[in-house]
Amino acid sequence: MTNDTDNELVFLPLGGTGEIGMNCNLYGYGTRGKRHWIMVDLGVTFARHHDPGIDVITPDISFIEQHKKNLLGLLLTHGHEDHIGAVAHLWPRLKCPIYATPFTAALLRGKLAEAGLLDEVPLNIIDTDAHLDIGPFSIDYICLTHSIAEPSALAIEVDGARILHTGDWKIDPDPVIGKLTEVDRLKAMGDAGIDAIICDSTNVLSPGRSGSEADVGRMLEEVVNESTGRVVITTFASNVARLTSIAAAAVKSGRHLCLAGRGMHKIYQAARETGYLTQFPELIEERDAGYLPPNKVLICCTGSQGESNAALGRMAHGRHPHLTLEAGDRVVFSSKMIPGNETEILSLQNRLAQIDVEIISPNGSDIHVSGHPCRDELTDMYKWARPRSAIPVHGEHRHLIAHAELAGELGVEEPCRVHNGDIVRLSPAPTEIIDAVPSGRLYLDGAIMTDGGSTAVKQRRKLSNNGVVFVAIPVDASHRLSGQIGVELVGAPQDDGMVKLTDWAQDAVERCIPSNGRLTPDRAEHEISVAVRRELGRRWGKKPMVVVSFVEV
Repeated sequence: MTNDTDNELVFLPLGGTGEIGMNCNLYGYGTRGKRHWIMVDLGVTFARHHDPGIDVITPDISFIEQHKKNLLGLLLTHGHEDHIGAVAHLWPRLKCPIYATPFTAALLRGKLAEAGLLDEVPLNIIDTDAHLDIGPFSIDYICLTHSIAEPSALAIEVDGARILHTGDWKIDPDPVIGKLTEVDRLKAMGDAGIDAIICDSTNVLSPGRSGSEADVGRMLEEVVNESTGRVVITTFASNVARLTSIAAAAVKSGRHLCLAGRGMHKIYQAARETGYLTQFPELIEERDAGYLPPNKVLICCTGSQGESNAALGRMAHGRHPHLTLEAGDRVVFSSKMIPGNETEILSLQNRLAQIDVEIISPNGSDIHVSGHPCRDELTDMYKWARPRSAIPVHGEHRHLIAHAELAGELGVEEPCRVHNGDIVRLSPAPTEIIDAVPSGRLYLDGAIMTDGGSTAVKQRRKLSNNGVVFVAIPVDASHRLSGQIGVELVGAPQDDGMVKLTDWAQDAVERCIPSNGRLTPDRAEHEISVAVRRELGRRWGKKPMVVVSFVEV
């Protein structure tokens, strides 16, 4: 038997804890097995080179999918891809109401429309200071500042327990668009008593403060004003404040502004629909920008992370249908280099240098500021909130460790470091890990969502590293060899005078054929596969996948 005194408030991250990206967090209230849940954010991360053919990676939500009848809603803190990018892919598995502020909702509507879900999803558009009562959860949205419009913290109260879920944030004294951080509301929460803060850890290793968007705007104006040729600025499309500053720089320098890249146009439209960019200058089309004198155009484009098919990548390689780059032009990277993208970004910058384009990057300049809190800003937040316990999220493990240590130094009684899949009791005290559930990743392979450990993904990794050998063995009705064995290698060095991979593979196959030519297909398939892999491993140093086919003739 259980009663109300057995109820617990728990926190469960399914993504974004121990990594940057793919944020997905759950709060549950009740007794074990009988909890009501709310989900906060449902984002993606993007595949790297070691996941060939995979475009997008999402959290594995199998746990909450099993309890979806008790999932009361999905609340979105803001519109970045790592917080909303998985909604259209995974909502059909959850079918819960969604709550979002106007700008975030506008971005999400575009994704739902592309997925054919716009008329199915119950999307509730709420004010930036909304109060919600969802089941046992009482939730208040609190305005913060970040690198996108309408970032929100969530003040969650359940049965007297109070939780502050920060989402992504920084403290920007001059944010260009949107409201200032609602410090008074955060202090009031701290005065009332906060049981736990679940807090952004991205920049905990960086001293000082992250800087203001207004300072970036002034620096961009200087960079554009002193330029004599064509200027291209690449940045994160979602940063509406940055778009505002770039537009102001274009106007003050007497240049026409052109937006290039699908992401730029999508954000621009969403911002206009929700009341932002009202003083934006009239844009010129990409097809017209190429006819203007270089010193009369400013192009704001996607591609800051080195994406080859983004607008800047296509311009750099001469593949853009309307826009070109030439010697004397200036490309400004008004963005940070996201860890993992270094190779792609440096390759793009080398390509730009090859055609004598000047490159200006954030190193040593104020043309970009982060959207996440550095140590001094984290210190301010903890002084305002004064939580009993702290759970660092939104960071790699090194960030979580440093954040927990900082929280302890700032007087937090119970810093608690957790991993994806940990169930953490927040109330009643103490804050501690009480259980764990399976967590992991789902891979979007084309239009099909598959498990991260699926055979197809594993095979593709092997293929990308080692290639494949196809072996065709002609047999008669009695499974006796009846013709010439065929061997073909794909993704392997070409045979020449020194490299004879096909011959080596052929020899390995023939050694597996009995003297009477009679084969048992299942056993022969295994023996041939092992023999070919072993032989090529010895001679080539790699063990490719082997596909054996028996062809009846």
